[in-house]
Amino acid sequence: MARLGDNYYVVRHNGHWAVRREGAERVSSEHRTQGAAIERGRDLAREQEGELRIQGRNSQFRDSDSYGSDPCPPRDRKH
Repeated sequence: MARLGDNYYVVRHNGHWAVRREGAERVSSEHRTQGAAIERGRDLAREQEGELRIQGRNSQFRDSDSYGSDPCPPRDRKH
């Protein structure tokens, strides 16, 4: 069960893209494209006022977004 402030990750999983809640053993959802996984991850992060971190094809995290009340919000305005 998700808790307020949960963080989510978009990661490669079994040849697909998946959304995984931080600390969870299983993925929350699996998707054919990274874009679809990002959309679902954003929805979950917004609902839980958490953070979404996105893994690139090279396994490095390429982006992150916070959706809660962040005491130190980022200066970029990509939303």
